[in-house]
Amino acid sequence: MSKHVTHWIGGGPAKGGAHRRGDIYNPATGKVSGTVDFAGGAEVDAAVAAAKAAFPGWRDTSLSKRVAVLFRFRELLKAEAGELARLISSEHGKVVSDAAGEVQRGLEVVEFACGIPHLLKGGYSENVSSGVDAYSILQPLGVVAGVTPFNFPAMVPMWMFPVAIACGNTFVLKPSEKDPSASVRIAELWAEAGLPDGVFNVVHGDKEAVDGILEHGDVKAVSFVGSTPIARYIYENAARTGKRVQALGGAKNHMVVLPDADLDLAADAAVSAGFGSAGERCMAISAVVAIDSVADELLERIRTRVADLKVGPGDDDRSEMGPLVTRAHRDKVASYLETGVRQGASLPIDGRVHPVLGGGEDGFWLGPSLLDHVTPEMGCYTDEIFGPVLSMLRVPSYESALELVNANPYGNGTAIFTNDGGAARRFQNEVEVGMVGINVPIPVPMAYYSFGGWKESLFGDSHAHGMEGVHFYTRTKAVTSRWLDPSHGGVNLGFPTSG
Repeated sequence: MSKHVTHWIGGGPAKGGAHRRGDIYNPATGKVSGTVDFAGGAEVDAAVAAAKAAFPGWRDTSLSKRVAVLFRFRELLKAEAGELARLISSEHGKVVSDAAGEVQRGLEVVEFACGIPHLLKGGYSENVSSGVDAYSILQPLGVVAGVTPFNFPAMVPMWMFPVAIACGNTFVLKPSEKDPSASVRIAELWAEAGLPDGVFNVVHGDKEAVDGILEHGDVKAVSFVGSTPIARYIYENAARTGKRVQALGGAKNHMVVLPDADLDLAADAAVSAGFGSAGERCMAISAVVAIDSVADELLERIRTRVADLKVGPGDDDRSEMGPLVTRAHRDKVASYLETGVRQGASLPIDGRVHPVLGGGEDGFWLGPSLLDHVTPEMGCYTDEIFGPVLSMLRVPSYESALELVNANPYGNGTAIFTNDGGAARRFQNEVEVGMVGINVPIPVPMAYYSFGGWKESLFGDSHAHGMEGVHFYTRTKAVTSRWLDPSHGGVNLGFPTSG
């Protein structure tokens, strides 16, 4: 029986019919598995109104009570992690183990948010002037919103709403319409944990729903993760209406391999970071930058590993990589193989001929692929492919590798593989990228640090989660106080000083 997914507004499923709907697919079979309602202005207005009505009560809820709800939500999410992973796999296509890892990384942000009483502590200075004290407090913004991508339907929203809600805000989530079910299940867990109605809301849909959020006067801040063109659109339009904006864009992540690197470790990393989740993640390695002297050997080690990589349905325990999310996206990613060869690259690993385990022949399949002898002007290098395609670029030296990375307009993540501590330290200092791995291919920071890139990978001033997330979802109020006593000294018309 086909499933139907609708919005979650004011503590429960939205009532009434939808003026538009979209199909949900099982990427492994290519078949429609359900439908999802698309929000228009009325649904966005209803979600924001529910969040606005819930804000005063939630803002004034004590920190200890907020944390009690967060801890209950954490336990429910932990117990539900396996089922949530299977739900994600059925709509996204990634293998269940990968989906489970996504849920775990999101859970880490929930755990970070459970420490909000400590994170919201302000400062206090006594006797800044005679009998005058000064202190700062962090207060929530009000209604805030998140617009999130298809590739991590649980983890990326959890970069946002646990911290926002812990800080005392109310939240409206607009998840991807391609895999919407995880967000509704999360809303149900929040309700079960005791979160008051209206504090967390979900509206599904496309650009119409996003624009409704961007233009709504009661939404105080918007968080976004997705491609760079949409991040720029979110940033410009949300900022135009006076909102705070945190818009994380696309990436072209490089992995630099120096001659002294452990090539087995580097090959393992290239395969796992390039082809995990079918390359559909903003921290995937998409460009392997190899020093000429080790490029051939590294390629052969990658080829050996790819030959054994099992591609198949996400719910098959044998599968290590699943299909891509839609047919259109699969076709676009595959087109880079043809254009890469036409522009002068070689194709030593062609994922179009990689065998598939027991998946439907109409599934959105493309196996791991590698284009070699890629040069910076080729489309396979300039574009964010967002699929299981590695580009290998060969360079003569560390200096040329660094120059290549720094010349790229993106600055999300990068990695260097070397056994030379001096080279690694120099790289972390000189590279113009927001997240750096040293012998670590996907340097996603832990929840108590903040996630985000540089250059065209970030629009706005704030990264996600960690203390930057706390600061994004709060505003600082400075208070100066004097409690009068009989010796206050009378009226003084001068400008206040610290005398």
